[in-house]
Parts: sequence; C-alpha cells; structure tokens
Amino acid sequence: MPQTASSPGKLERQAGGLRATGDWTLPHHQRLRKTIEQQRPGHAANTRDLDLKGLGELDTSGAVLLVEIIGPERMLEVANWAPEQPAERHALLLAVAGAMQHSDPIPTPTRSPAVAALGEIGRIMENLGRQQLQLLGFIGLTLGSLASVLLKPWRWRVTALVAHIQQTGLNAIPIVALLTFLVGAVVAFLGATVLRDFGATIFTVNLVAYAFLREFGVLLAAIMLAGRTASAFTAQIGSMKANEEIDALRAQGLSPMELLVLPRVLAMMISLPILTFIGMLSGIAGGAMVCVLALDISLTQFLDILQRDTPLRHFLVGLGKAPIFAFLIAVIGCLEGFKASGSAQSVGEHTTSSVVQSIFMVILIDALAAMFFMEMGW
Repeated sequence: MPQTASSPGKLERQAGGLRATGDWTLPHHQRLRKTIEQQRPGHAANTRDLDLKGLGELDTSGAVLLVEIIGPERMLEVANWAPEQPAERHALLLAVAGAMQHSDPIPTPTRSPAVAALGEIGRIMENLGRQQLQLLGFIGLTLGSLASVLLKPWRWRVTALVAHIQQTGLNAIPIVALLTFLVGAVVAFLGATVLRDFGATIFTVNLVAYAFLREFGVLLAAIMLAGRTASAFTAQIGSMKANEEIDALRAQGLSPMELLVLPRVLAMMISLPILTFIGMLSGIAGGAMVCVLALDISLTQFLDILQRDTPLRHFLVGLGKAPIFAFLIAVIGCLEGFKASGSAQSVGEHTTSSVVQSIFMVILIDALAAMFFMEMGW
C-alpha cells in the first residue's frame, strides 16, 4: 500500500467541543501540547464532544494528549462516542486512559538551599575528579609516546620542535624579563620598608636573591607561559579538531601525539628553564636598581653580598622546578585542545579551562615543593 504524506496534527474548536485532525504522533508532540495549552477549556465536561473522525495516525504520545484533553473517565467510553475508530485504536486509547486514571501526579521535589549547595559542591568535585583522571591518563599516554620515539631519531619532529621553541621561548623573553624586573623592584621596596624599622636594610639583597632564585623566577615565568602558551596550544589543537584535521592525520596513519603533542611538550621543557634563568636575572636586576637608587647600597656591594651569602642550592631548587611546570602546562594545554568539540564556543571554553588549570597546578605543585624543601632543609 502506498505511504501517505504525514499531516501534522491539529486541534480545532467547533460548536459544542473540539475536533482532532491529522497525525497525533511523537514528531508533532511538542507543537500539539502548546496548542492544547492554548485551547483546552478549564473543565473536561466542556469537551464531552471530541470529534475524532479526522484523526490520522495515532501513537502513545498522541493518545496521552487526547486523554489529557477530555480526561481518563470520558476516554474510557470512547467506543460509545467514537464508534467509527478501529478496534486497535480503541484498545490503545483505553490502555492509556486506564493507566492515567490510576496514576498519581509526580510531586515536585523540594530541596533546602543547604542540600542544593551540597549537591552542587558534589557535582563540582565529581567533575574535578574526572578531570584529574583524564589528565593522569593523558600524561601516561604522552610519556609512553615519548618513550617510543626517543630512541628513533628518524621520527623526531625537529622542525616543529624548533618552531615551538621560538614561539614559546624566544618570543616570550621580553614580557618575562619586563615582568620579573618590575616585580623584583616591588619586592625590594617592600623588603626595605619592613627592614628599615630594624636597621637591617642591607638584608634586602638576601630577600630579593632568595625570592627570585627559589620562587618568583620560575613561578612568574610559568604563570606567564600558562596564560600565553597553554591557551595557544588549546586553541590550535581545538581548531584542528573542529576542522577535522586530526581525523585526517589518523586516516593517513600518522599519530597526533607525535605530530602535535610531543613537539609542544619538549619545546616547553626547553623554553621554561631558559625563561626561568632570564627571570631570575631580571628580578635580581630590578632589586639591585632599587638598592642602588633608594637604599644607598652600591652595585659592587650588592653583587658581593649576593655572591657571598647566596648558596647555590637556591638556584638549583628554582631551576629544577621549571621542567616539571613546563610539562604540566604543555600537557594540560594539549589535553584541553583534544577535548574541544567542533564549535567555536567549545574551543573558547576549553581555552579558558586550560589557562585556569595550568595556573592552579603550577601554584599547587610549587606550594607542595616549598613544603617538601623546607622539611628537607634545602
């Protein structure tokens, strides 16, 4: 039998009641419900004469709407007031009316604000835990890919590595140097303000040296790269995924980990220690400027105290944290790029997420390392 074209269901008002025409099926459910809300009378008694002669196709969703119009009790008598309908349609309407007649309305759940807040905290913690598990899995995948490529020089992406070193390291030198120089000057001013009351302004040199060799040099450089480079990694990989370029790489038998992730991770691990060293020198230079101009400490005296009273371990502690921070920043940036979907909004959201996660992880690891080194006496 040839298929007839689908006719959208309609609910029309006529003298003495309503008239249902067309197909009352699931594809038209939402529109029909809006129509019912607009035309349904306040009492079922007003719809005692519901004309079903023009009714086309009918499924369970349409039967539910018809029962809601005239009520379950009236629909149980459908064989009397709509005898023209086939027996299988009578059976469907009777089954739906019987089920709705004995069903109780679902109470609207009410929760106290405290319970709702706890539920929201639970959802946030669940998402955070899932996020950290994904990060751990991606770190393992990155290390596995690195181990498989390390002893095979013909698979190294040297050109991509050098390009990313220029983008992440060389191009970031001016902003890192300027930022650490200014922060070094601020730290020296604050230290001198406090130490002046004790007649110990000479120890401002030690304060600036310790602060930038151990903490500020690597921390400021890492935060700058987290905002500048992690977001770039996410946007680049996310855009490639939106344009299906990553699928094209896989279709050609190429590994996205080797082509996209490893060059970026290695470039960051090379660039951040260099930027950390530059940040240390710039921060100490900023502190030296304040000492020379405001504290009557000559440059020769500043360098002499710096060389005499600053152990080498402070420099090694600060520089040793740089590769770890670089690895985490690069991995988070690449992971968020792979998690982005095909829309521009998703790329933007994951770019923001990569920056927030990178800065959070850098500060968290730095705090844990500071407590560890303090306990070890380093």
